Amino acid sequence: MIGWKFSNYIPGQNDETPFEKLLKLFQELLTHTSGNVGEALQWLTNLDRQYELTDDDYGIGDFIQELIDKNYIQPGDGPGSPGYVPTAKMEGELRQKALKDIFGEIKKTKRGNHSTRYSGRGDETTSERRPFEFGDPLDKMAVSESLRNAQINHGIDDFQLTTGDLEVYETHYQAQMSTVLMIDISHSMILYGEDRITPAKKVAMALSEYITTRFPKDTLDIIVFGNDAWPVEIKDLPYLQVGPYHTNTVAGLELAMDILRRRRNPNKQIFMITDGKPTCIKRGKRYIKNSMGLDRTIVNRTLNLAARLRKISIPVTTFMIARDPYLVQFVQSFTETNGGKAYYSGLQGLGDFVFRDYKQNKKK
Repeated sequence: MIGWKFSNYIPGQNDETPFEKLLKLFQELLTHTSGNVGEALQWLTNLDRQYELTDDDYGIGDFIQELIDKNYIQPGDGPGSPGYVPTAKMEGELRQKALKDIFGEIKKTKRGNHSTRYSGRGDETTSERRPFEFGDPLDKMAVSESLRNAQINHGIDDFQLTTGDLEVYETHYQAQMSTVLMIDISHSMILYGEDRITPAKKVAMALSEYITTRFPKDTLDIIVFGNDAWPVEIKDLPYLQVGPYHTNTVAGLELAMDILRRRRNPNKQIFMITDGKPTCIKRGKRYIKNSMGLDRTIVNRTLNLAARLRKISIPVTTFMIARDPYLVQFVQSFTETNGGKAYYSGLQGLGDFVFRDYKQNKKK
């Protein structure tokens, strides 16, 4: 018999093990501490003292030993290195956790495809139909409609099925996308007692895991920008830290543009997660900085670059973690100049904005 079989619920029978409960909390603390295992364990110990997370049968020492045994942490290399560091296994699970926390459960598909608005001999079947053309795959044939056409065209007595009777379901091309994700690591990301870099890191980890598992044909490059800009590897995302930097948006956009120019894929886009205005540019070896307001020289340079990106068909989607009126006005000007998109959000909704726009931007 097909159906569901119910049984009485017995508390504790199917619950998580003590290790699994502590692991989730430890992974969250590891993200906040930028991969510092010692500091994360110290926080976990303090939380255990306050909220009694462990008992006499299973303590923090047991948890640490199980982390080592299951290859989640390993001793640091060389003198001066931390006592323990995360393993590649832990880094992968941090990305998977971020994906589940922000995007929810997403099943992996066999092919990484994105629908476009162009029809033709593509991969994704739609409800629309068109006459059969030579070379159309037979598995896209609309059988019922083709037989009906044959009956109408030839009648029952002289029934025959010709190519003129055949219809196939319309399909859309599947586009590949090259994406550069820019993350602001200027000092303002931790100012005023508000941690903005941790949500930005979690979004970056979730987005990287989403693209690499669901859209393996896509390319994703991640860069960070402060006074300057430089690329980082996906595996390094948990370790990102804010520095004593200003916000050189121009440096980040120039590096993103250089990366995308080397991509042969015609579909390109830039995501930029930031919480502040551009406050720095570089001329030669000299930095021009102004953290007090929207400097005209810095703003004009940034808007000129936005226009250049528009000319080469690279839209910039800005996710502004702030709602200050003068910042909103700047982002509006930047977005209008570039022809991209902008979202203004608090820290909680940031992941949903990235996910939704990533899906929508998969159009050719």
